[in-house]
Amino acid sequence: MPTTTMLDQATAMIENAWAQPIEALEVLGVRRPSEDPLLRCAMHTRTALAITDNAVTIHQDRLRSLSRHGYVPDFYELDRITETAVSLRVAHAESRAYLQAIRRVVEAREAAAPQVEAPAVRLAKAAVARSGQTQHALEAVPKPSASATVVGPSAPTTGPRR
Repeated sequence: MPTTTMLDQATAMIENAWAQPIEALEVLGVRRPSEDPLLRCAMHTRTALAITDNAVTIHQDRLRSLSRHGYVPDFYELDRITETAVSLRVAHAESRAYLQAIRRVVEAREAAAPQVEAPAVRLAKAAVARSGQTQHALEAVPKPSASATVVGPSAPTTGPRR
């Protein structure tokens, strides 16, 4: 079963946010002047993520070959194993940072976009409006009665109270 890479996650986030395939968004993201600066930012960040995602794959393959089962590394290879492990950690950290940056760009786009109600919510509101239930709901609220009983004197009095 293939694993989902950070690049795949970022691609899915961008495609969902802009509701277009990544190939079309790549074309739109490189236009100058940019019509959507958030898309341009997301696409540039995705490009950087693709580079670090590729570096992760390379370092993982190198580390697997240097530490495969039954293989005894030579003394000089121990430094290479350590360097590869460190490079892998750095590439993973960079990839996570780029993925987080794409999340923030998508959140910014969603916050800046006008709120569009889900189709089910719009249909429910339209059905309520057509049925006249909004008027019935307003009529169901009890109105305050005009004759309220007053407790105590109707006018302020001076002097001691008994």
